[in-house]
Amino acid sequence: MSFNFKRHLPIPMEIREGMPLSYEMSVRKVHFDKTVADVMTGASNKILVVIGPCSADREDAVLDYATRLAALQERVADKLVLVPRVYTNKPRTKGTGYKGLLHNPDPESTDDVLEGIKAVRHMHLRVVEETGLFTADEMLYPSNYQYLVDLLSYVAVGARSTENQEHRLVAGGIPVPVGMKNPTGGSMDVMLNSIYAAQQPQTFIYRNWEVETTGNPLAHAVLRGRIGSDGHWHANYHYEHIEHLAQAYTEADFANPAVIIDTNHDNSGKRPLEQIRIVREVLDSARRSNEVRRLFRGFMIESYLEDGRQDIGGHVYGQSITDPCLGWEKTETLLLEMADLL
Repeated sequence: MSFNFKRHLPIPMEIREGMPLSYEMSVRKVHFDKTVADVMTGASNKILVVIGPCSADREDAVLDYATRLAALQERVADKLVLVPRVYTNKPRTKGTGYKGLLHNPDPESTDDVLEGIKAVRHMHLRVVEETGLFTADEMLYPSNYQYLVDLLSYVAVGARSTENQEHRLVAGGIPVPVGMKNPTGGSMDVMLNSIYAAQQPQTFIYRNWEVETTGNPLAHAVLRGRIGSDGHWHANYHYEHIEHLAQAYTEADFANPAVIIDTNHDNSGKRPLEQIRIVREVLDSARRSNEVRRLFRGFMIESYLEDGRQDIGGHVYGQSITDPCLGWEKTETLLLEMADLL
């Protein structure tokens, strides 16, 4: 039982300097971030869609996907703001198995975190530079956020991390929206406490610095379903769930109350085709209730080039090696339908 300190890793500034964001894109990001922020504050009536593979496992397929998404963004720009989901670290309930690109730049090989850090930066950077869309990733490890600080326009805190103090505090210093998922047990109170903590000014230790944050007024709720005491999945995207969350939000002092609906995970029971039905139901709820519509800001959707999933070592290009996803043809149809419904 001990730590084996294998090697000293480059600090984030060194990685960013080795793979810099172009000046043109750094200027573009200011406008992109404002577009996303306007959705989250309600200044815009568009909706946000954070969409892409469950886990970004290979650069060529992820870039192919993001390129198609960018072309589609032009067709739905008056209704939807699309943020490519480039999730590069995978939380594991039991701590074993494939942990994402950060750990396993080659899913069929052993861990290599140094090469993983480089691969993560390179993948996000190519998506940004070649599509003009800025990316989303899950903040599984708060200290690693700085490797991507100039590329991300949306950050998610997962169900297993929402209660973690460091995630809450670091979220308060991030200058883009941070979605706090409800924990796997489904507690709304835990999720709301996380949002409240992230919105407050804080002082804490971060990467060997004493830092102060102003708090993040764009921290918000993400409903992803829950696992019940019976061991089965239970959805929390229905009308009554969003209505209940709206009431809880208004009873406390939150900036910019907002919710994103995660259409997969325990909301769909990891049945990706159900995401289509869930989107339709949530949009119908928003039409029926002003209270729901004032809170609802968009969706998280798990989507890749091909329907379903495969095991690691499979050879289907653009098919998930983690949770099953919606394929591109169905994704395109869904996003166009979503724009029509709005």
